Amino acid sequence: MNLMLETLKAIFFGVVEGITEWLPISSTGHLILLNEFVQMQMSDAFMSMFKVVIQLGAILAVVVLYFGKLWPFRRAQKGEGITGFLKMDIVNLWIRIVVAILPSAIVGIPLDDWMEAHLHTALVVAAMLVLYGVAFIVVERRQNDRRRPRVQSAELIDMRMALLIGMFQVLSLVPGTSRSGATILGGMLMGCSRAAASEFSFYLAIPTMAGASLIKVLKFGLGFTPEELLVLAVGCVTAFVVSVIAIKTFISYIKRHSFTAFGWYRIALGTLVAVYFLMK
Repeated sequence: MNLMLETLKAIFFGVVEGITEWLPISSTGHLILLNEFVQMQMSDAFMSMFKVVIQLGAILAVVVLYFGKLWPFRRAQKGEGITGFLKMDIVNLWIRIVVAILPSAIVGIPLDDWMEAHLHTALVVAAMLVLYGVAFIVVERRQNDRRRPRVQSAELIDMRMALLIGMFQVLSLVPGTSRSGATILGGMLMGCSRAAASEFSFYLAIPTMAGASLIKVLKFGLGFTPEELLVLAVGCVTAFVVSVIAIKTFISYIKRHSFTAFGWYRIALGTLVAVYFLMK
């Protein structure tokens, strides 16, 4: 194995993960497709784990960028007691985040192996890219015909809305759907602005992807070789750096533009992928 070459490939995977995790275009789908053309000389078990665990780098970007909005602890004032150590508005936000991840955890954990065996194919990815590309275009046209969204901040999402967005996240268990795409669409349909839906989607990524990564690591085991550890670390660090840039750019973009361009991108990519693999 050429370790230098494998490290360069890990950087490439990290770049793709860092960009596509936060845009509504399916990071899992892109990584599956990338693996068709850039194949790392690692075991199938390692690659199954690697493509999920490099998401930890992407998660860290959210934690760093939104730390002030997500850290629930503070220095208590004299006489406040134990609750004085907590920022209750942020604690309530985390409760809603936990509620939102429950549907995908209940469905995804027992079906993880089955879905990887039966749904992680290029044609499934292509179909989902096109289907949700059309959905984004339709939802955006509907948004343009409606009044200003009633929820302008992720912190204003209530428990019922959080649960419904979480149900949309279940759809992302099918590769090619996009976790961020499904939850953003769900949020917009529930009455959230693009920015509020996107920000809440970022928050959901932290426990969702951390849990998925833990499951993959436990299944793979802790017997990493030094080469595997290096490749995994490089992928994670690259995903973190690229994610910081991607998140900032994405939030800035959607404040001025709609998701329609992402919808057309998904349709074009899905069509190309379907044609390529049907002719292969």
